[in-house]
Amino acid sequence: MTTVYDFSARRIEGNEQSLADFRDQVLLVVNVASQCAQTPQYTGLQKLYRTYRRQGFAVLGFPCDQFGHQEPGDENEIANFCSTIYHVTFPMFAKIDVNGSKTIPLYNWLKREQGGLLGGRIKWNFTKFLIGRDGGVIGRYAPTHTPEKLADKIEAALAVPAPSPSPKTND
Repeated sequence: MTTVYDFSARRIEGNEQSLADFRDQVLLVVNVASQCAQTPQYTGLQKLYRTYRRQGFAVLGFPCDQFGHQEPGDENEIANFCSTIYHVTFPMFAKIDVNGSKTIPLYNWLKREQGGLLGGRIKWNFTKFLIGRDGGVIGRYAPTHTPEKLADKIEAALAVPAPSPSPKTND
C-alpha cells in the first residue's frame, strides 16, 4: 500500500526531503498561494500548526501558481512573504504543479486517493488533504473549508495511536 511516506519533495530552501521524516504524524497538505482571496488562511494554518505540533501534527505548504497566476514569485520571495506577513513556521516546499503533466507524484497520489468534485483535479488554491498517522488520506477539503473548521478532525486523527512496526520474521 502506498502512503504519504513513500514520497519526497523539494523544500522551499532547495533541499529534497523525504516525507518519511514525518512518519507517525498527522499531516495537513495544502497547495498555497500568496495573492489569492484565500491567502489569509495562512493565519489559520499557522495557528493549527502551533496548537498541535507537539502532539505530532504538521502542516506542509506547497506553493502553486496554476490558478490565476496567484503565486508569481520565486521560492525566496514566497518564503519571505510567508515568514514576514503570516509568520509561517510550518514546513514549506518549492513551487509545484498540482494539475497537468508536470504534477508532482505526491499530488497525483493525493488526487487518486481523494478525487474531489472535478474528477481528480485540484479546484483552486488552499485545497487541503488530511493525512493520518498511518500515512493514508483521511479527507480532502475545499479551498473554502477554513483551517479552523478542521480542528476537530485533526484532534480525532491525533487520538489514533501510531501504527506498530511490523514484527520481523526469520524467514
